[in-house]
Amino acid sequence: MSETVFLGPDASKTCARPRWEWLSPRLPPDLEQEATRRVAWMALCTIVAGSLGFLVSEIFPGLELGPYPIRVAVFLPFMLVSAALFVIARKGLLSPPRIVDLSFAYKILGAALLSVISNAQPWPEGPVLPGWPPVAVWVLMFPIIVPAPSVRTLFTSTLAILTDPACLWVLVRSGFMEPPSHEAMLRRFFPSVIALALSVLVSRVVFGLGRKLDAARELGSYRLVERLGGGGMGEVWRAKHRMLARPAAVKLIRPEAFQGEPSSNGNAKARFEREAQATAALRSPHTIGIFDFGVARDGSFYYVMELLDGMDLETLVKLDGPQPPARVVHLLRQACHSLHEAHKAFFVHRDIKPANLFLCRYGADLDFLKVLDFGLVAQRRKDADPSKLTADNAITGTPAFMAPEVVLGDRPIDGRTDIYALGCVAYWLLTGALVFDAETAMKTMLLHATEAPVAPSKRAARAIPPALDRIVLDCLEKDPARRPKSARELSERLAALRMDADWTEQHAAAWWEAVAPPSLSGQAARVAVDAFG
Repeated sequence: MSETVFLGPDASKTCARPRWEWLSPRLPPDLEQEATRRVAWMALCTIVAGSLGFLVSEIFPGLELGPYPIRVAVFLPFMLVSAALFVIARKGLLSPPRIVDLSFAYKILGAALLSVISNAQPWPEGPVLPGWPPVAVWVLMFPIIVPAPSVRTLFTSTLAILTDPACLWVLVRSGFMEPPSHEAMLRRFFPSVIALALSVLVSRVVFGLGRKLDAARELGSYRLVERLGGGGMGEVWRAKHRMLARPAAVKLIRPEAFQGEPSSNGNAKARFEREAQATAALRSPHTIGIFDFGVARDGSFYYVMELLDGMDLETLVKLDGPQPPARVVHLLRQACHSLHEAHKAFFVHRDIKPANLFLCRYGADLDFLKVLDFGLVAQRRKDADPSKLTADNAITGTPAFMAPEVVLGDRPIDGRTDIYALGCVAYWLLTGALVFDAETAMKTMLLHATEAPVAPSKRAARAIPPALDRIVLDCLEKDPARRPKSARELSERLAALRMDADWTEQHAAAWWEAVAPPSLSGQAARVAVDAFG
C-alpha cells in the first residue's frame, strides 16, 4: 500500500462565515466543493435550456410563450447571470461557501424570472391547468443539486415560491392581464406549496447524509477531508488535524476487509498493525513519518502519516527518462539511510521498488527521498515468525524486484534481500528498464532466481561509470553472501565513487523548476496506492 501522495492545495481551509450563519451549519468542506461543481453544471444546463427555449419560441410563435419584449427582457439577464455563475463556480473565483450562498440568490432570481415568463403567457381556459408551474419544478430540483439544512431550504424556497403570486399581482395591477379566477389560482399555485414541502424534506435527507458522512470521518484528532485513492483492502485519505495546520494522510483498512476465515482476518489486521508499529519505530528522516495510530469507531484500523509533495521513482523515470548516474547515487544513498536503521532494528522491508521510494520537496530540501510502505515488513528476531503474518504458501513482494531467496524460499530473508531490490531500483533509474521483464509474473521471478543480469552500462543511453556498474551488479548477485553486507556498506561504496559530475542543489533546483509538472507545485492532488498488493 504505497503512501505516495501528491500534495495539492488544502481545499478545506476555513473561510469567513457569511452573516446569515444563523440559518444553518455548513456542509463538510469536500461536499461543499462538490456542490460548487454541481452549481457550475446547473448554470451551464440553464443556459443551454434557456437558449433552446428562446429559439423554439422564435421558430414557433404559435406556442404563445409571452410577448417578445418580455421574453427578451427575461432571457438576456437570466443568461448573463447564469454565465457569470458558471464562470465563478468553474474557475473557483470565490470560496466554496460563498459560491453556495450565491447559488441560493440565483435560486430566488431564477424563480422570479421564470414567474414572469409563466404568468405572462395566456392562462388556459377551463378548470384544469396541466402540469406543475416552472417555479415549482425549479424549487424542487435545487436541494438535490445544492444540499442545505432544512431551515435554509425553507427560507429560500419560500421566497422563490412567493415570486410566482407576486409576479401575477404586479401584472394584474399594471393592467397587463385580467385577474384569473380563485379556482385557477388555486390550481396554479397549489403544486408550488407541495414542491416547497418536498424540497424541505429532500434537503433534510440529503444534507443529513452529508453530516453523518462527515461525523463518520472523524478519527481521533483528525478528520478525513478527501479520499485520495485506494486498492485491495486499504484506502488513503487527505486529513486535517482539529487544532494544527499540519497536513496529513490517513491510511486505513475497513472492517469488511476482515470478513472471512478467522485466520485470514487475524493475518490481515496483524499485518496492517505491524506496518504502523514498524514505521513509527523508525526515526530516519528518509522513512515516512507516522503521526498517529488507532482504531476508528466503525472498527477501521488506521494510522496517520505525513503528506508528501513530489513523485515516486517510477513516475520520475516515466516522466523524465533514465537519470544521471550522479543523481542515482544521491537517491540510493538516502534509501540506504532508511534501510540501515530498519535492518538494525531487525526489520526487512521486502517490497523495495520505485513506487515505494518517494522523491519530494521536504521543507527547503529538494530531491529528498522517503522510503514508503512497510506493509510487507518482516521482523527477524528469534521469537518472531514472519510466516504467520502472510498468507499460507504465498510469495510476497513485487516480481520485478524480488530477490532469488524470496522466489525459491531456500535461504533466510534479511537486509540483503532489500539490497537486491535496491539494485533493481538502481537498474531502473539508470536504464529506464527492468532487470528482467517476462510475459508473466512467474517467468519474471524465475529469471531473477536463475539468470544473470545484463550490465546496466550495456542498456543505458548515457555512460555509466564502471565502478557504479559493478556496484549494481554486486547488489544483484544471486547469492546473498556476495552482495554488500549491509545498507551502510552499500552507502559507503556509493559515497566513494568518483563521478564525472556531481549532483548539486543547483542541479536539483533547476530540474524541479524545469521538469516537474504543475501538479507537483500545488495545483492538483493525486495518490498512487497499492493497498495490500
